[in-house]
Amino acid sequence: MPTPDDVDAFLTTVLIGDDPTLDAALRAQHDAGLPAIEVAPVNAKFLHLLTRIAGARRVLEVGTLGGYSTIWFARAVGAGGVVVTIEAEPVNAELARANLERAGVSERVEIRVGRGADVLPGLDGGEPFDLVFIDADKESNTVYLDWAARLGRPGTVVVLDNVVRAGEVADADTPDTKVQGARRGVEMLGTDPRFDATALQTLDRKGWDGIALAIVVDAAAP
Repeated sequence: MPTPDDVDAFLTTVLIGDDPTLDAALRAQHDAGLPAIEVAPVNAKFLHLLTRIAGARRVLEVGTLGGYSTIWFARAVGAGGVVVTIEAEPVNAELARANLERAGVSERVEIRVGRGADVLPGLDGGEPFDLVFIDADKESNTVYLDWAARLGRPGTVVVLDNVVRAGEVADADTPDTKVQGARRGVEMLGTDPRFDATALQTLDRKGWDGIALAIVVDAAAP
Protein backbone atom coordinates (compact mmCIF):
# COMPACT_ATOMS: atom_id res chain seq x y z
CA MET A 1 0.00 0.00 0.00
CA PRO A 2 1.54 3.36 -1.01
CA THR A 3 2.31 5.76 1.82
CA PRO A 4 1.89 9.57 1.89
CA ASP A 5 5.64 9.82 1.27
CA ASP A 6 5.26 7.67 -1.85
CA VAL A 7 2.49 9.91 -3.13
CA ASP A 8 4.50 13.04 -2.35
CA ALA A 9 7.50 11.62 -4.23
CA PHE A 10 5.33 10.74 -7.23
CA LEU A 11 3.72 14.19 -7.37
CA THR A 12 7.06 15.92 -6.94
CA THR A 13 8.65 13.88 -9.72
CA VAL A 14 5.79 14.31 -12.19
CA LEU A 15 4.76 17.91 -11.50
CA ILE A 16 8.06 19.53 -10.54
CA GLY A 17 10.88 17.30 -11.76
CA ASP A 18 14.55 18.08 -11.33
CA ASP A 19 15.57 21.65 -10.57
CA PRO A 20 19.31 21.90 -9.83
CA THR A 21 18.98 25.45 -8.51
CA LEU A 22 16.34 24.53 -5.95
CA ASP A 23 18.16 21.32 -5.07
CA ALA A 24 21.32 23.34 -4.43
CA ALA A 25 19.43 25.74 -2.18
CA LEU A 26 18.10 22.88 -0.08
CA ARG A 27 21.47 21.19 0.05
CA ALA A 28 23.17 24.39 1.22
CA GLN A 29 20.50 24.86 3.86
CA HIS A 30 20.80 21.33 5.18
CA ASP A 31 24.62 21.38 5.06
CA ALA A 32 24.52 24.54 7.18
CA GLY A 33 22.53 22.71 9.82
CA LEU A 34 19.30 24.64 9.39
CA PRO A 35 16.19 22.69 10.37
CA ALA A 36 14.38 20.93 7.53
CA ILE A 37 11.21 22.97 8.04
CA GLU A 38 10.99 24.59 4.60
CA VAL A 39 7.80 24.03 2.65
CA ALA A 40 7.67 20.77 0.69
CA PRO A 41 8.29 21.11 -3.06
CA VAL A 42 4.66 20.48 -4.03
CA ASN A 43 3.55 23.12 -1.52
CA ALA A 44 6.15 25.55 -2.81
CA LYS A 45 4.84 25.03 -6.34
CA PHE A 46 1.33 25.70 -5.02
CA LEU A 47 2.50 29.04 -3.59
CA HIS A 48 4.24 29.83 -6.87
CA LEU A 49 1.11 29.13 -8.89
CA LEU A 50 -1.09 31.02 -6.41
CA THR A 51 1.17 34.05 -6.81
CA ARG A 52 0.81 33.87 -10.58
CA ILE A 53 -2.95 33.28 -10.44
CA ALA A 54 -3.30 36.36 -8.24
CA GLY A 55 -1.15 38.37 -10.64
CA ALA A 56 0.96 39.36 -7.65
CA ARG A 57 3.89 41.67 -8.32
CA ARG A 58 4.66 42.48 -4.69
CA VAL A 59 5.01 39.60 -2.22
CA LEU A 60 5.70 39.77 1.51
CA GLU A 61 7.15 36.66 3.17
CA VAL A 62 7.47 36.42 6.94
CA GLY A 63 10.06 33.70 7.62
CA THR A 64 12.87 33.28 5.06
CA LEU A 65 14.90 30.41 6.50
CA GLY A 66 17.32 29.45 3.68
CA GLY A 67 15.36 31.15 0.91
CA TYR A 68 13.83 28.06 -0.71
CA SER A 69 10.27 29.38 -0.85
CA THR A 70 11.66 32.86 -1.55
CA ILE A 71 13.13 31.60 -4.81
CA TRP A 72 9.73 30.23 -5.83
CA PHE A 73 8.10 33.58 -5.07
CA ALA A 74 10.80 35.52 -6.90
CA ARG A 75 10.31 33.38 -9.98
CA ALA A 76 6.55 33.90 -9.78
CA VAL A 77 6.62 37.72 -9.59
CA GLY A 78 8.90 37.85 -12.61
CA ALA A 79 11.21 40.62 -13.78
CA GLY A 80 10.12 43.88 -12.23
CA GLY A 81 8.37 42.13 -9.35
CA VAL A 82 9.46 42.46 -5.73
CA VAL A 83 9.66 40.01 -2.83
CA VAL A 84 10.27 41.40 0.65
CA THR A 85 11.20 38.61 3.03
CA ILE A 86 11.79 38.87 6.78
CA GLU A 87 14.20 36.63 8.67
CA ALA A 88 14.94 36.83 12.39
CA GLU A 89 18.30 35.02 12.26
CA PRO A 90 21.21 36.84 10.54
CA VAL A 91 22.97 33.53 9.74
CA ASN A 92 19.89 32.27 7.92
CA ALA A 93 19.59 35.56 6.05
CA GLU A 94 23.18 35.29 4.80
CA LEU A 95 22.58 31.77 3.54
CA ALA A 96 19.37 32.91 1.84
CA ARG A 97 21.25 35.72 0.10
CA ALA A 98 23.73 33.23 -1.31
CA ASN A 99 20.94 30.93 -2.48
CA LEU A 100 19.06 33.79 -4.13
CA GLU A 101 22.22 34.97 -5.86
CA ARG A 102 22.89 31.46 -7.17
CA ALA A 103 19.30 31.26 -8.39
CA GLY A 104 19.67 34.52 -10.30
CA VAL A 105 16.78 36.26 -8.57
CA SER A 106 18.52 38.34 -5.90
CA GLU A 107 17.69 41.62 -7.66
CA ARG A 108 13.98 40.91 -7.07
CA VAL A 109 14.33 40.17 -3.36
CA GLU A 110 14.85 42.41 -0.35
CA ILE A 111 15.80 40.58 2.86
CA ARG A 112 15.04 42.40 6.08
CA VAL A 113 16.71 40.97 9.16
CA GLY A 114 14.95 41.07 12.51
CA ARG A 115 11.89 39.82 14.34
CA GLY A 116 8.79 40.16 12.23
CA ALA A 117 6.98 42.21 14.86
CA ASP A 118 9.87 44.70 14.82
CA VAL A 119 10.41 44.83 11.07
CA LEU A 120 6.82 44.98 9.79
CA PRO A 121 6.02 48.48 11.10
CA GLY A 122 8.88 49.81 8.99
CA LEU A 123 7.03 48.70 5.85
CA ASP A 124 3.97 50.79 6.67
CA GLY A 125 3.21 53.56 4.22
CA GLY A 126 4.70 51.82 1.22
CA GLU A 127 3.00 50.31 -1.81
CA PRO A 128 0.60 47.55 -0.71
CA PHE A 129 1.52 43.91 -1.09
CA ASP A 130 -0.48 41.63 -3.38
CA LEU A 131 0.29 38.42 -1.49
CA VAL A 132 1.52 37.74 2.04
CA PHE A 133 2.95 34.39 3.16
CA ILE A 134 3.30 33.86 6.91
CA ASP A 135 5.63 31.04 7.98
CA ALA A 136 7.45 32.20 11.09
CA ASP A 137 7.02 31.78 14.86
CA LYS A 138 3.45 30.60 15.37
CA GLU A 139 3.05 32.43 18.65
CA SER A 140 3.03 35.71 16.68
CA ASN A 141 0.51 34.66 14.02
CA THR A 142 -2.08 37.24 15.06
CA VAL A 143 0.53 40.00 14.94
CA TYR A 144 1.56 38.96 11.45
CA LEU A 145 -2.03 38.71 10.25
CA ASP A 146 -2.78 42.18 11.55
CA TRP A 147 0.14 43.55 9.56
CA ALA A 148 -0.86 41.52 6.50
CA ALA A 149 -4.13 43.44 6.46
CA ARG A 150 -2.46 46.77 7.16
CA LEU A 151 0.17 46.29 4.46
CA GLY A 152 -2.26 44.79 1.95
CA ARG A 153 -5.32 46.04 0.11
CA PRO A 154 -8.74 44.63 -0.70
CA GLY A 155 -7.96 41.51 -2.72
CA THR A 156 -4.54 40.81 -1.18
CA VAL A 157 -4.02 37.05 -0.79
CA VAL A 158 -2.82 35.85 2.62
CA VAL A 159 -1.45 32.36 3.29
CA LEU A 160 -0.88 31.23 6.88
CA ASP A 161 1.22 28.07 7.04
CA ASN A 162 1.24 25.15 9.51
CA VAL A 163 -2.23 25.65 10.95
CA VAL A 164 -3.22 21.99 11.52
CA ARG A 165 -0.08 20.70 13.26
CA ALA A 166 -0.91 16.98 13.09
CA GLY A 167 -4.48 17.67 14.21
CA GLU A 168 -3.48 19.32 17.47
CA VAL A 169 -5.11 22.58 16.39
CA ALA A 170 -8.45 21.04 17.37
CA ASP A 171 -7.30 20.70 20.98
CA ALA A 172 -8.24 23.89 22.82
CA ASP A 173 -6.49 22.73 25.99
CA THR A 174 -3.07 21.97 24.53
CA PRO A 175 -0.14 23.54 26.40
CA ASP A 176 1.88 23.75 23.17
CA THR A 177 2.41 27.45 22.46
CA LYS A 178 2.90 26.84 18.72
CA VAL A 179 -0.46 25.08 18.51
CA GLN A 180 -2.12 27.80 20.53
CA GLY A 181 -0.62 30.35 18.14
CA ALA A 182 -2.01 28.41 15.19
CA ARG A 183 -5.45 28.31 16.84
CA ARG A 184 -5.42 32.04 17.51
CA GLY A 185 -4.47 32.72 13.91
CA VAL A 186 -7.31 30.61 12.54
CA GLU A 187 -9.77 32.15 14.99
CA MET A 188 -8.68 35.63 13.96
CA LEU A 189 -9.22 34.81 10.29
CA GLY A 190 -12.72 33.61 11.19
CA THR A 191 -13.73 36.68 13.19
CA ASP A 192 -11.73 39.66 11.94
CA PRO A 193 -13.84 41.61 9.40
CA ARG A 194 -10.75 42.39 7.36
CA PHE A 195 -10.47 38.79 6.15
CA ASP A 196 -12.47 36.13 4.34
CA ALA A 197 -10.77 32.78 4.81
CA THR A 198 -10.79 29.01 4.72
CA ALA A 199 -8.28 26.29 5.61
CA LEU A 200 -7.11 23.05 4.02
CA GLN A 201 -5.47 20.04 5.58
CA THR A 202 -2.37 18.74 3.84
CA LEU A 203 -0.44 15.47 3.93
CA ASP A 204 3.00 15.34 2.39
CA ARG A 205 6.59 14.39 3.22
CA LYS A 206 6.41 16.68 6.26
CA GLY A 207 3.37 14.90 7.64
CA TRP A 208 -0.16 16.03 8.52
CA ASP A 209 -0.57 19.79 8.53
CA GLY A 210 -2.43 22.47 6.62
CA ILE A 211 -2.71 26.06 5.46
CA ALA A 212 -5.21 28.84 5.93
CA LEU A 213 -5.97 30.84 2.81
CA ALA A 214 -7.55 34.27 2.99
CA ILE A 215 -8.15 37.46 1.08
CA VAL A 216 -8.22 40.90 2.58
CA VAL A 217 -11.73 42.29 2.11
CA ASP A 218 -11.38 45.52 4.10
CA ALA A 219 -7.86 46.59 4.92
CA ALA A 220 -9.11 49.58 6.93
CA ALA A 221 -11.41 47.73 9.34
CA PRO A 222 -10.32 47.90 13.00
